[in-house]
Amino acid sequence: MNSHEVDYKIYGDDLQAVEIELDPQETVVAEAGGMNWMEDNIEFEARLGDGSKPNSGFFGKILGIGKRLLTGESIFLTHFTNQGVGKKCVAFASPYPGKIMPINLAKAGGSIICQKDAFLCAAKGTEITITLNKKLGAGFFGGEGFILQKLIGDGMAFLHAGGTIVEKQLNGDKLRVDTGCIVGFTGNIDYSIEQAGGLKSMLFGGEGLFLATLQGTGTVYLQTLPFSRLADRILRSAPSQGGKSKGEGSVLGSLGRMVDGDNF
Repeated sequence: MNSHEVDYKIYGDDLQAVEIELDPQETVVAEAGGMNWMEDNIEFEARLGDGSKPNSGFFGKILGIGKRLLTGESIFLTHFTNQGVGKKCVAFASPYPGKIMPINLAKAGGSIICQKDAFLCAAKGTEITITLNKKLGAGFFGGEGFILQKLIGDGMAFLHAGGTIVEKQLNGDKLRVDTGCIVGFTGNIDYSIEQAGGLKSMLFGGEGLFLATLQGTGTVYLQTLPFSRLADRILRSAPSQGGKSKGEGSVLGSLGRMVDGDNF
């Protein structure tokens, strides 16, 4: 089915939200728990599937549930529909610091492949499915496994990424990337995993054992701060988790944290 045509506005800089404007009976589909606010006459319903194939039948729905289970996400998607008579808005936000990236799937060649946790919301009619990486090495060492999400349609989809989004255009050339820094890429890009370097570089270089290699003609979207990297740095600096405090410039140091009740 053709995707619903939705308008949108993005708020903020590094902690962004996207507000989707819906005409009467228009619907936007989102991951569970992503909604921030919605206006009157917006009704929402948790459904099995994205609604892009309403006549798929029982076995089609079971197949869709199986695909959702493979991604590790909830088997339900939330459908937000404007049941009023005028334009109404519903907003969604990224779950961690970063940017929201609007993608016009029609201009992207009809599909985009993205990491499993990158999808935020999309106009109804967008098929949200999975794609399996055909290369064994990419599955075992790619950080996200064999399974990537694939968005198919001709409408607007919204992805979120950590830090800043960088868009790279490839024209048959090769790009080597830290596996966690990939947000998504268009369908004509080949994705594989290669050894990061020599043994000494792999063990002591701090860049991991493997790098993702992207090659082909199309667009690659990168993020500068993967959430896993941010979470790891926070945990390593948390005294309650055995991390070492940097002191943040306080002349009192540990004594100051004891006075204000923080762990030290």
